[in-house]
Amino acid sequence: MNSIPRGYKSVDRKERKRWIKEFTGKEINDSLKNSDEDMKGIIENYVGFMKIPMAVVGPLNLKGKYAKGEFCIPLCTLEGTLAMSMNRGITAGNYSGGFISNHFRQELSRSPIFIFDNMVDLGEFEIWFKKNKTKVIKVAESTTNHGKVTRIDLFFIHNYVILDMVLDTGNAAGQNMVSLAAKKACDYIYKQTGHKFFLESNLNSDKKASVRNMLLGRGHAVTAETLITDKIMKRVLKMDPDTLMDSWRYYPTVSSMIGTYGNGLHISNALTALYLATGQDTACVAENSIAHFDIERKDKGLKFKLTLPSLTIGTVGGGTRLEMQKQNLNLIDCLNEKYSSRKLAEIIASATLGLEISLACAVASHTWTNAHMKYGRK
Repeated sequence: MNSIPRGYKSVDRKERKRWIKEFTGKEINDSLKNSDEDMKGIIENYVGFMKIPMAVVGPLNLKGKYAKGEFCIPLCTLEGTLAMSMNRGITAGNYSGGFISNHFRQELSRSPIFIFDNMVDLGEFEIWFKKNKTKVIKVAESTTNHGKVTRIDLFFIHNYVILDMVLDTGNAAGQNMVSLAAKKACDYIYKQTGHKFFLESNLNSDKKASVRNMLLGRGHAVTAETLITDKIMKRVLKMDPDTLMDSWRYYPTVSSMIGTYGNGLHISNALTALYLATGQDTACVAENSIAHFDIERKDKGLKFKLTLPSLTIGTVGGGTRLEMQKQNLNLIDCLNEKYSSRKLAEIIASATLGLEISLACAVASHTWTNAHMKYGRK
């Protein structure tokens, strides 16, 4: 099986770039730059770039609904051992047959709120909206060539009504897309009814962890799993599978006790590194790091499972148009495809699972601190 060359010397870095070109057929050019004019819409008061170290891990052997094949995964991080740990988890999964992923939902919402003086007006508004819902959707969709309104849910509380406008945003992450669509639709409603609104009620909990995003998500929802054999558990992960299975039951219990959303170990570590490398909005990690992690005993191994219900990512727009980030998306074949954002979501979920597996085994085998002292310091 192919493995990425190690080492910290200049010759080692060049050898890794040569390995990537041989394995993927694509060259890593770390001297790519954007013009000052390209920064419009990306950042204000632009003064230059601050470089962040980039690594690659893998290859990740993945059988997904949209992502199929072997992928070299780009990461940007300042945390020693993160790339090594993710690579260890991916390697263990690969040796046991690879990873499986399933993209099962894509939707992003904006949730404007209308406030009424009395219940009569609110009731009349509800009747009007039900009669004119099709027209409202048509107005919303007139703002985009790629987004589609999948539904508009109404939530009533006191003298308020919230319109949760849910869109399929195609290959875009879509935050601006849903905002513009909602604004246009609400302007139309105001013109027709005279009822005023605020564009955001906080129902969609944009960039905040919430029960809503744990259940309904904000962006893409993906599951990933891999079955790692007992032999590979011991040889690669240095972990007795029965010990891990018997002792790890405390983790979801304590996670529930302290009130965390989900029970992931350090999902934000993987997402931040992957988001920086591929041009995503890293603030979305606040909501996207909600996760459900589980381990299931099988006859000859352990099945590790991860569900990420809320990945606010895209392959067009925003930081994805910067040259280095675009190059990284091309490295994992997530450019210029019909469902490239869904493919990216499956790759992210599977790579994240690799990192979760590695840390779980490091904690349970009492090698976590030693690994950081040995590899995470100068």
